[in-house]
Amino acid sequence: MPKLLNNVLKGIDVKKRIFYSAKLHIYREYPRYLEKSKDLILKQRVLKTSLEKNGYEFIISGHVRAFKVRVNGKEAVIFKEKGVDVKIAVDLVSNACDKKGSTVVLCSSDSDLQPAIKEARFRGLEIIYLGFEINPNKGLMYTCNRSIIIRNFEVMESLMEGKI
Repeated sequence: MPKLLNNVLKGIDVKKRIFYSAKLHIYREYPRYLEKSKDLILKQRVLKTSLEKNGYEFIISGHVRAFKVRVNGKEAVIFKEKGVDVKIAVDLVSNACDKKGSTVVLCSSDSDLQPAIKEARFRGLEIIYLGFEINPNKGLMYTCNRSIIIRNFEVMESLMEGKI
């Protein structure tokens, strides 16, 4: 596990590491984003390979979808990830029900996970929120059993050492 996570999770026995991501698509109907979508898919493959080499399970769930919107009277395309939070929520509750471990460290900023966290906690799962000092999610901090906040200087130290 990278040095940053080793430091902030000191004393927690991490047996399984999972990274959740949405499926990326090539949007041929938006030529302006064709090269960008190809580049993002390549970067996701590199990320997946790197994480798997470091012992992570890489789960693709949901999709990144393109949506047309109007901004200042002009049409624009935005991309939103849909479905990853649902997979995380299902896994939290099913792990609690099936008694697959006693503790989960959750690094997410998605408040939509709060109902699943409450249910998993009700069923005996301890959930530790892992967030960043720059923008912690107060709702998740409140809902989880406890919180670990990665301080800005810890991130900077890891970046400077090239070990993030």
